[in-house]
Amino acid sequence: MVKELMHDPIFLAGKAEVSTKEDLPVAQDLLDMLMAHKKSCVGMAANMIGVKKRIIAFLDERGRVPTYTVMLNPEIIKKDGMYDTEEGCLSLLGGPRPCKRYKSIKIKYQTLELQTRIKTYTG
Repeated sequence: MVKELMHDPIFLAGKAEVSTKEDLPVAQDLLDMLMAHKKSCVGMAANMIGVKKRIIAFLDERGRVPTYTVMLNPEIIKKDGMYDTEEGCLSLLGGPRPCKRYKSIKIKYQTLELQTRIKTYTG
């Protein structure tokens, strides 16, 4: 379901809670939102739609065919190659903002079937 975007910076900065199987509808809402904003957005977190749960959805372009991926309870367990860049966000009004990113990250997360996985992303 396409939802309203959250723009409250205090809410957006708040700590998210662990997600469970009861939160799977939120994952579908994030995918629906990504599809609705696919021309201007490649990733979203649950707090962007007003839900304080640890769920992200993004366009994963690592394979031959880009696919939408959902991660429950993602945790960066290793990061290398920090650099400064700018990034936009649908929830933060006012255009791109400075941020720090990494050339490589290793993430531990759960799939929609609640199976634990570890992936490394580079680039």
